[in-house]
Amino acid sequence: MNANKPSKDVINHATAPDHFEHIFLVTGPAGCGKTTVAQHLAEQIKAPYVEGDDFHPPANKEKMGAGIPLTDADRWDWLIALKDEGIKQLRTSNACIITCSALKKKYRDVIRIANYEHPTVQIHFVFLKLDEETLQKRVASRVGHYMKEEMVHSQMVALEQPNEDDETDVMMIDAGKDKEHVQHEANERVQAKMKEYDALKDQQQSNGTRP
Repeated sequence: MNANKPSKDVINHATAPDHFEHIFLVTGPAGCGKTTVAQHLAEQIKAPYVEGDDFHPPANKEKMGAGIPLTDADRWDWLIALKDEGIKQLRTSNACIITCSALKKKYRDVIRIANYEHPTVQIHFVFLKLDEETLQKRVASRVGHYMKEEMVHSQMVALEQPNEDDETDVMMIDAGKDKEHVQHEANERVQAKMKEYDALKDQQQSNGTRP
């Protein structure tokens, strides 16, 4: 990242707050490595970690365990709960990490509402991209997890893969590389993103700019 050329989502903050808080959502289909990457990020940036699956109600887990895809209605309250939990975590930290599949753009938009409710809160998605065959193999190797292999296909069918040009708050990462490489790249990009916003804050403070 060129420090003199901030990314589009930072540029768009023409009248930004005088401080920023960050919610980083590690997203992608089942088996892409969300938990592994999210836990690593939480350790590296010293931020609280929220496991999104923990916020699914029992009915959702029962459906997924039975191989029944979740509907939009099933996911709606779950997404709102994750958004609210992220905001709650920011009471004691300037950043938090959340795992969430966020398969469709409208799901990601639910989380983005946090910024409208709280302008200091910046939403970022770390999308782990991986092919279906590899996802199937990874999920098949899990022991005792409610997510079954057949659910991977339904998630890939539902997936609306983000485009970084259209969704400028998304960081795409190839999750097919080895675990250490994926963790390192995710950490580098998250750290760089936070520095971009720190630079914007410093610039606004030096210019005497306030919303």
